[in-house]
Amino acid sequence: MLPSKLAKAALPAALLCLAVAAHAQATSGTTTAGSSASTTTTTSTKSSSAKSSSKGQLDHSDRKFVEEAAKGGMAEVELGQLASQRAQSPDVKQFAQRMVTDHGKANDQLKQVASSKGVELPSGTDKSTQRKMDKLQKLQGAEFDKAYMNDMVKDHKKDVKDFQKQAKSAKDPDVKNFAAQTLPTLQEHLQMAEAAQKSAKGEAKSAKGK
Repeated sequence: MLPSKLAKAALPAALLCLAVAAHAQATSGTTTAGSSASTTTTTSTKSSSAKSSSKGQLDHSDRKFVEEAAKGGMAEVELGQLASQRAQSPDVKQFAQRMVTDHGKANDQLKQVASSKGVELPSGTDKSTQRKMDKLQKLQGAEFDKAYMNDMVKDHKKDVKDFQKQAKSAKDPDVKNFAAQTLPTLQEHLQMAEAAQKSAKGEAKSAKGK
């Protein structure tokens, strides 16, 4: 009879132990899952933060190209506006009008690229362009045409070289694409500039002969 009573007494204790063990296991599972979720969330947050911090960043050479291209583009537009009003030669006047139209469009495209990369472009022309403007405003007729076209040939030779380099080696795909798409237009401008330069030189000689 005694063993039977002991067995009955031990049964509730055993059930209690099982219940405690089950509770402990469940609590442990919840803690592990919570810890795992927390770790996942932290990792995800760090990854998102890293992507955010890297977005819009340009390599130094790409950034410099974008800034210089913006300065050059604005200069071509301002000088073109002046030349379209003051040029004597029809070829020079036509070239100047193309500068205003084509570089105006390219400038708008470059602004979009720069904005997406977090690059702040200059709001106005630089001192070098202002010196050119001051020099040209003192000239007129054939002498104006000759000086303007000499500057345009020089500038576009440099532009073509710079854009060729970036079209091949720019690290940012958007900057590289902009350079590649704009390059053919600049090459056409150079050909036009060289032709108009010859015309302007001929007119300048004729004016002196008179």
